[in-house]
Amino acid sequence: MITAPDAVYVIIPCMKELGMSWREIKQTPRYELVGLVAAMSNYNLLHSYDGYSPNDISEYAKNSPEIRSGYNKSMELKAKYEARAGVKQQVKSFRDIM
Repeated sequence: MITAPDAVYVIIPCMKELGMSWREIKQTPRYELVGLVAAMSNYNLLHSYDGYSPNDISEYAKNSPEIRSGYNKSMELKAKYEARAGVKQQVKSFRDIM
């Protein structure tokens, strides 16, 4: 049997969140399983604050300051992926704006 951390961090999320069967998990290489779990984690982080405006986050952060750091991580990751996809171009200099 696999050690507990692998079972907790790889197998259970694949079964619970991705709906994979035990047979599918056993047939899939470990690096693919880890990639799937990492992609699921990024997806959850990207979409965890969908529908909230910065004003909403400011209001909620008054009672729970950790919400602001989670929101900022989500926005940083979203900006990174938008820049990679070409949706949002990064401005490197003032000349690029003109």
